[in-house]
Amino acid sequence: MTSIQSTIERLSAQGIHSILAQFCDIHGVAKGKLVPLRTLQDWVTVGAGFSGPSIWGTGLPRHGERSEYYGRVQLDSLRPLPFMPGVAHAVCDGFAGGAPLDTCSRQLLRRQVERLAERGWKLWVGIEPEFFLLRQDAQGRWGVADAADQLDKPSYDLKSMLRNQVFLDEMRVTLELLGFDLQQIDHEDANGQYEINYRFDEALAAADRYMLFKLAAHAVAQAHGAHFSCMPKPLAQAPGSGLHFHLSITDADGQPVFASSGDALGLSARGYAFAAGLLQHADALSALCAPTVNSYRRLAASSSVSGTTWSPVWKALGLNNRTCLVRSVAERLEWRLPDPSCNVYAAIAGTLAAGLHGIDAGLAAPTACDIDLYEHRAAGGAMPARLPRDLRAALDALQADTLLREQVGTAFCKEFLQIKNAEWDAYATQVSDWELQRYAIAY
Repeated sequence: MTSIQSTIERLSAQGIHSILAQFCDIHGVAKGKLVPLRTLQDWVTVGAGFSGPSIWGTGLPRHGERSEYYGRVQLDSLRPLPFMPGVAHAVCDGFAGGAPLDTCSRQLLRRQVERLAERGWKLWVGIEPEFFLLRQDAQGRWGVADAADQLDKPSYDLKSMLRNQVFLDEMRVTLELLGFDLQQIDHEDANGQYEINYRFDEALAAADRYMLFKLAAHAVAQAHGAHFSCMPKPLAQAPGSGLHFHLSITDADGQPVFASSGDALGLSARGYAFAAGLLQHADALSALCAPTVNSYRRLAASSSVSGTTWSPVWKALGLNNRTCLVRSVAERLEWRLPDPSCNVYAAIAGTLAAGLHGIDAGLAAPTACDIDLYEHRAAGGAMPARLPRDLRAALDALQADTLLREQVGTAFCKEFLQIKNAEWDAYATQVSDWELQRYAIAY
């Protein structure tokens, strides 16, 4: 275990004077403050203090011992930030009144990981970040940052990558300095959309790493006059961004729990049961994994300019089948529901809770889907059930799924539902340009 004094000495020798103590609010947005490195002992044992009610979703009061939110620095997470000279980044766990805060999403995921550890299991998560590079003009209108990125079918467009080489290479250098094991960078299927892949990790570390990825991407994009956007679907006629989770579990001997080489989908009975749990709780998980009004623009069974849609709206499991909500690939499960607007800790925690319920309840294996569901639908075929069509329906599903809320954390879900119901109500009172154009003088 790294000692606090040796950490101070090591970082001081690298020119580090401050720590960016970073936590995550209920929306999945990074928050934090700068604190001195020399008093690291305090930040590890007590935590950096914040006004609890000033943070979205803590549920903390305005007075008393539990009005203060303390972010306790996780010592092993400290690493220098290339884009903030003299500053080291630190991941924080939320505490209040000296106890772990039950509305802290990182604590939520930590508890799920501990449930696994009691079985001698570990969850490994590979996260696939997709994002847009956007720019806002003088009139406040949003568009892609690269005005020349206009192909109808832009997947793997090398010309766009050449035009944006400086940004992409700075992302590469920054992420490698932060310890990311990069695997690939490509242009995705929408104008202005990219994907950067890096190596999987244990669940909690994977979530921490994604938060660090976003922090780095915001900084690098801003330095190039652009905005790194986690909005799921900023372009109406193009595919949206997903945040797919590649899931696998290993047992105490390091052996894969989901895998079976003799099975058509490469899955064991536990792998099938985990997938069944995901599908059974998919409607409620939509609220945690696709938590914005805009998320359901992505989760729409519609075509795009490119002629392809990757929208995972059908509750089905299939071998390397990207038209299904759950895809089996290389003896692991790909959970295709999440998008980059989610709180990644809460999304993984909910996903794990649902899958474990499938295993513990011995849920029946889903029937494997071996067809293109979009082609099947166009031909008038019978379809699997689909996900909620909007955030309102997803929130209602989470409210109705008592088992999942209890497994994830009732305090967190209460705060989440309250905030997200208010978000839906605010959206529902708006009058859009589409409505004005269609109805203003139609009647």
